[in-house]
Amino acid sequence: MPTQTATPANDPFITNRYGELCSEIYVLDKPPGALGDIGYYTQALKPLDGPVLEAGCGSGRLMIPLLEAGIAMEGFDRSAHMLAEHRKAADARSLNARLQQATYEDFAYAAPFAAIISPVGTFTLIETYEAALAALRRFHAHLKPGGRLFVDLMPLAYLTANGHDGIRTWTTPTGDLLRLESRRAELDLLNQRLVVHTRYERWRGSRLVDMELEALATRLWGLREFELTLKEAGFGEVTVCGDYRVGRPPGPRDTYWCFQAVR
Repeated sequence: MPTQTATPANDPFITNRYGELCSEIYVLDKPPGALGDIGYYTQALKPLDGPVLEAGCGSGRLMIPLLEAGIAMEGFDRSAHMLAEHRKAADARSLNARLQQATYEDFAYAAPFAAIISPVGTFTLIETYEAALAALRRFHAHLKPGGRLFVDLMPLAYLTANGHDGIRTWTTPTGDLLRLESRRAELDLLNQRLVVHTRYERWRGSRLVDMELEALATRLWGLREFELTLKEAGFGEVTVCGDYRVGRPPGPRDTYWCFQAVR
C-alpha cells in the first residue's frame, strides 16, 4: 500500500521532468486536437480581444488547434523536450507558435493577456499550496483588466482512483515499441499529494535501447478550496462547471472541474 507520509523532499527523482521518451509517448497518446476540450476553449476564447497565454503548453495538444482556429496564442513550458515536440508539430502545419521555456515561478511577459489557460489538470503539477497561490497571483498580474483565467482540475477523488498502476505500449512510425509502466508510489492525503513513478522504455526488435525513469507528482484541490484561493489571489466572479459543460455544476462523476475567474 502507498505510504501517507511522503513529502517533496523524499522523491528519488526530479518530479514532473517530462523527458525525451516521456514527451515522445505523450504525442503518440495525445496528439494535437486530442481530448474533449477543444470546442470549449475555442468558443470561450474566440470572442476575446487580445492574445491568450497557455501555461504549461506542452507538446501543443491544445494550442495548435487553437492557433488553427485563428486565436492569437503564446505558451510556456518547463520541459525543453515537450517544447521541441510542440515546435515540430507547429512547423509541420506552418503555424507560428510563440513559445518559451519557463516555469510557473519565473514566466514573464511585457504585455498583458486577454486570457490565460491551464487545461487538463496541468495546474496540479504545482506541488504546494504556497507555490500555487504565487502562480495564481502571477497570472492575475499578467492579465488585462477584465481578463479571464481558465483552470481545469481533476477532482480530489483522483488521489485514490484506480488506473495509476499499469502498462501501456505504442509503436512509433519507425517501428520501435515504446513501453510505459507506472505505479502509485506515494500518497499523502494530508497534503492532497500523489506521486506516480513511471518507467519509459524504447524497444527495437528484442533489444531495450533506451529507458527513462520519471516521477509525476500532483497536488489536488477541493472545489471550495480552489474557489477561495482564486479570490485570495485577487480574482473575482469565479464560476465552475463540470467536464466543459458551461452552466452545469460539477457532479460526482466528472473527470474535470473547469474554473473561470475574472481579473
